[in-house]
Amino acid sequence: MRPIVARIDTAALAHNLMVARRLAGSSRVLAVVKANGYGHGLARVGHALRAADGYAVLSLDEAATLRAQGLSHPIVLLEGFFHPDEIPEIARRRLQPVIHRDDQIDALARARTEHRIDVFLKIDTGMHRLGFAAKPWRAALARLQGLPQVGSITLMSHFARADEPEIGVAGQLAVFNDAAQGLNHPVSLANSAALLRHPEAVELGPETAANWARPGIMLYGASPFPGQTGADLGLLPAMHLESRLIAVQSVRKGEGVGYGHLYTAERDMRVGVVACGYADGYPRHAVTGTPVRVEGRPTRTLGRVSMDMLHVDLSDIGNAHVGSPVTLWGDGVPVEAVAAAAGTISYELLTALAPRVRIEET
Repeated sequence: MRPIVARIDTAALAHNLMVARRLAGSSRVLAVVKANGYGHGLARVGHALRAADGYAVLSLDEAATLRAQGLSHPIVLLEGFFHPDEIPEIARRRLQPVIHRDDQIDALARARTEHRIDVFLKIDTGMHRLGFAAKPWRAALARLQGLPQVGSITLMSHFARADEPEIGVAGQLAVFNDAAQGLNHPVSLANSAALLRHPEAVELGPETAANWARPGIMLYGASPFPGQTGADLGLLPAMHLESRLIAVQSVRKGEGVGYGHLYTAERDMRVGVVACGYADGYPRHAVTGTPVRVEGRPTRTLGRVSMDMLHVDLSDIGNAHVGSPVTLWGDGVPVEAVAAAAGTISYELLTALAPRVRIEET
């Protein structure tokens, strides 16, 4: 059996949910579990986060997976429905679609449903991705309120720069507050970054207990902020990507390592070969010096990551041998540090884990 494995710590998921709940105050917590639970396994994450008040997913298939696990929580479809034919299934499974276009309201008006559908109405406060513009959105709200197919309506938006301390949420929050002035609807605004850094975006309006915070990346133990790790925020990594050395090579000073010889040995040294490559989801663009641990000791990658293998520096790990354990990210190797070395973000690494990587639950 190839030695690479992703160990999923369900206790860490539960811990991170507790952190999110504490920050949410009296608001409810909507756990974002889209993209196969950020690569951790949707069903597994659903059960590990069952203390959440609800879930947020992308598609009917994801919602059906959670329902098949016996999870009866509210489930929000973050992109709403893609075709009117989905509406009866949404009603049957008691899902809550996000409404962000006029034609979705048209489809609801024509639909025959066995009961009312609770919805989230998305307002575009400046991200310009999904949602009704701040001025005409009240017409959309009035239309939804007049439909017998529609039950409760939660107002929502999404912050584009909540992770940037010099920008934050003030501008978009002002747009939202102005647009929603005088209304008494539940609100859902706070993603992980806002939940961690902007309490003013969490408890809004007279009945905050009806509001929804929407933590995502923080539930998996990673930070939404550049230059910070989940550990800095009191979070625990939920995914530990591990493998083993499958070869040890002696390299002479001046010799090259790997494809393109992107690394040239500066001295005589030992180099380890790890059973992990970009086909497993490890970033190909991780540069020499990307952190890794071998035998529990910190070291670095060398040269170009190939499809199935990568090289590591064994200069200071004299006891390393074929079969030595390697931590690619997880304990002692923050996924944020690996992502930064590859010029990307932890979200991409976690969700890009390849199906061929064996998953074990701890």
